[in-house]
Amino acid sequence: MGKVTRTSKRKADHIRVNLEEDVQSGLRTGLERLHFEHNAVPELSLAEIDTRLEFLGRRLQVPLLISSMTGGTPRAREINQALATAAQAAGIAMGLGSQRAALEDPALAETYQVRRYAPDILLFANLGAVQLNYGYSVDQCRRAVEMVEADALVLHFNSLQEALQPEGDVNFSGLLPKIRQVCAQLPVPVIAKEVGWGISVEAAGRLLEAGVRVIDVAGAGGTSWSQVEMHRLEDRAQAQTAAAFLNWGIPTATAIGRLRQSYPDLPLIASGGLRNGIDLAKCVALGADLGGMAGPFLKAAARSGEGVLAQIQQTTRELRICMFATGNQDLASLKKAKLQQSP
Repeated sequence: MGKVTRTSKRKADHIRVNLEEDVQSGLRTGLERLHFEHNAVPELSLAEIDTRLEFLGRRLQVPLLISSMTGGTPRAREINQALATAAQAAGIAMGLGSQRAALEDPALAETYQVRRYAPDILLFANLGAVQLNYGYSVDQCRRAVEMVEADALVLHFNSLQEALQPEGDVNFSGLLPKIRQVCAQLPVPVIAKEVGWGISVEAAGRLLEAGVRVIDVAGAGGTSWSQVEMHRLEDRAQAQTAAAFLNWGIPTATAIGRLRQSYPDLPLIASGGLRNGIDLAKCVALGADLGGMAGPFLKAAARSGEGVLAQIQQTTRELRICMFATGNQDLASLKKAKLQQSP
């Protein structure tokens, strides 16, 4: 294993804090206010429910993504192996954590390299978009993709998180022309992803104009990275600043609905506070193609690889029964399902 860099130490801190502390956003996802109408006469057999789809040219068994989480530490290697093994067994997609640590220290690349465990899955490489202002270029993006044999590259946008880190990279100016260059020259699609505060219609439009193919809304209501950073900070004033952003962001349901209305054909991933298969079904009904979950899978992976597969199976079972109980045989039908809103 490589030397302990500042980046890899931060990754280790992030795993620890996420597993040991309360890092939940003060906001709700908005999914809890939405409800399907029960169909007492579904005219279906549960065995007929079909959750399969194609996304970015790969066939998935369930519209589920293990969202980008970690890498760069020995524990992260074990977690990524457990996640990838389960994703392969279940036929779902997986995103890797930011690969900056491995670009700084190539010895850490093995903590991200999961293709041997998951040769067939839809797999996303990952870098922070802001690194394009700190010496990164198309070359580093290409290296990240090749390092893990990825099908797409996630560029994550975490301006608030960086602003709350004493060591944060906070120059987000002039990124769009650089993103345009990456999208034009990279041999795989680029996905733009927030980290838990949502992507607005205006921001999405600028990213799509730059050549981004997929948006992951990563809305508010799940893990709050301002809370994660608050637990990391030793300086009281800095921790207090992070705590002030507990209720920040665009709730996940709001972000999905707005983006789908504005961009009917946009490949859209919903993440941010999804906790079960009913949440996943609601996101599909709102217009998402995939639903991403991180926290539940991280906690399961910290226990065992079998726990991750059990979590996927539980989520899938809930999704299938939800589709059955609403009379929606497949995902195309579920996308047209009506959701009622509680007062």
